[in-house]
Amino acid sequence: MNYLETLNFGSNKLKLKNIRSHILDSELLLSFTLNLSREKILINLNEKIKKQKFNIYKRLLSRREKNEPIAYIIKKKEFWRNIFYVNKNVLIPRPETELIVEEVLKVLKIGSSKRLLEIGTGSGCIILSILQERLNCCATAIDISKKALNIAKFNAKMHHLTDKIKFINNDIDKFNDNKYDFVISNPPYINKFNISRLDKDVKLFEPNQALEAGVDGLREIKKLIKKSKKLLKINGKLIFEIGESQQINAKKMLIDNGYYINKVIKDLSSIPRVIVSTNIM
Repeated sequence: MNYLETLNFGSNKLKLKNIRSHILDSELLLSFTLNLSREKILINLNEKIKKQKFNIYKRLLSRREKNEPIAYIIKKKEFWRNIFYVNKNVLIPRPETELIVEEVLKVLKIGSSKRLLEIGTGSGCIILSILQERLNCCATAIDISKKALNIAKFNAKMHHLTDKIKFINNDIDKFNDNKYDFVISNPPYINKFNISRLDKDVKLFEPNQALEAGVDGLREIKKLIKKSKKLLKINGKLIFEIGESQQINAKKMLIDNGYYINKVIKDLSSIPRVIVSTNIM
């Protein structure tokens, strides 16, 4: 069997299971199996695949057929300008979350040495992406999950940033430290009634602890806003992600807690996704 036949075999199997991205997924899994780029495979479609490799490919396909996310199968995900290691203990980085990185870098001048705090770091992809572009800064990243922190530490080591960041296993409620110039976060913001409506890839595999945030989906955002008030310097920035239809409530909480709202950024689907605010009182 050659690469083209192998790809068609994979794509058809995934299509039968209603996997929308069946063509792309079959290519990614074959790329991972052969340790070749997708481009190299696609320009060598007549190349034969060894039986041993084909058996490995079939095993990976069977995992994807059960809706296991590609990122967890191949253990990596691209985010901002880098590749990050991920597994089932952390959320899979999403393109809309890159808006946090983009907004921080707009405010954080090249060469400046500021202190940053990330609350709920997960894989560490957000804070590490920022540090890679602002090497004079230093950061602290907290998470209540030890397993998630181990992933973040691995990613920090992989990107040679270990000396720029400190990881702490703690809950936001119990965390007290000196004042920061920036607090950033992609907190859980899905209400518990909507968890069951998520795609199978998400609800069956991604960590519920990093998704669900109570009856209204605002439980963790409330904690983030109140706690950041104590952790930020005056004129320090709180930049965080919100869910659909949470803009009004989040803005009210910010104003009630003495923040100035600089702007709200929409994602590619025109959903308000990231809020940039300043601690002014």
